[in-house]
Amino acid sequence: MKILVTGCNGQLGHDVIKTLKKRNIECLATDVGDFDITDALAARVFIEAYCPDAVIHCAAYTAVDRAEDDEENCRRVNVLGTENIAAVCADIGAKLLYVSTDYVYGGGSEPHEVGDPVAPINVYGKTKLEGELAVRKHTDRFFIVRTSWVFGKNGSNFVKTMLRLGEQRDSLTVVCDQIGSPTYTPDLAAVICDMVTTEKYGVYHATNENTCSWAEFAAAIMERAGLKTRIIPIPTSEYKSRAQRPLNSVLSKRCLDEAGFERLPTWQNALDRYLVELGVSKDGA
Repeated sequence: MKILVTGCNGQLGHDVIKTLKKRNIECLATDVGDFDITDALAARVFIEAYCPDAVIHCAAYTAVDRAEDDEENCRRVNVLGTENIAAVCADIGAKLLYVSTDYVYGGGSEPHEVGDPVAPINVYGKTKLEGELAVRKHTDRFFIVRTSWVFGKNGSNFVKTMLRLGEQRDSLTVVCDQIGSPTYTPDLAAVICDMVTTEKYGVYHATNENTCSWAEFAAAIMERAGLKTRIIPIPTSEYKSRAQRPLNSVLSKRCLDEAGFERLPTWQNALDRYLVELGVSKDGA
C-alpha cells in the first residue's frame, strides 16, 4: 500500500508521515511547494503520477479569525482544494481520508454524535463542512475524521502560546465556557493510519479522552510546566475575537468503539508526553 499525504509541514501531517514511516508503509509527503491543491489540473497530474492507494488530506486553511476577512482564500483551499483531490481519488480508485473539525457544530450541551445536525458558526467551520460534502459527492471510499483543539511539535498551537506567555506574564485571562478535548497529533495520527488501511468507511470523531475548558487546559499547562502564571477564567463574552467559537466542542467517540478502533489516551496523558517532547520540565526548563 502507498499513501499520499497533503499538508506534511503542518502539525498533523508531520506526525502522519512519521507514523506511516514507523509502520513501514510507503508514503509521499507533500505540501504547497509540491503541487497546488486549488489547481484541478496540477492536482490531477501530480496525484495520478504517484497513483496512491489512499490520500490522507491534512492540508487546510486553519486561521480561524483571519478566515472571516479572507473567505475566498479559505474556501479555495478547504472546499475547492478538497473537491479537486476527491475527484482524482474517485477516478483512480484511491481511498480518501479527510481531516475535518469540531467547528462543523454550532452548540448544544451534549457530546456531538457523528449524525447530529451540523451548524457551523464561522467561515472556517462552514468551509470544512463544505469540504466534507465535496468528499461525499465524489466518492464512497472515504473517511471523514473530525477532531478538535489540536497540538503537536511541528507548528504553533495553544500549548506553545501558553508556555511562551507563561514565561512573560504573572497572569493570563483565558475563556472558561468553551468546552472541548485537546488532541495530540501523534495520537490522532495513529488512529488515522489505523483507519486508512481498512475498508471501514464513514464519518468519525477522534480526540483525546476527557474534556476541559480552555482555562482548565491553560492551568494544566502551567502546573505541568512548573510555571507560576495565574490563569484567570473569563466568559467568551469578555474575550473579543473576529470569529465566533462554539461553546460545546465535545465529540462523542462512540463511532470509534462501534468500528473497533482504539480510543486515544486522555488529554492529560497526552499533555505530559508533549511537554517531554518539547523538553519542558516541572522547573520550566
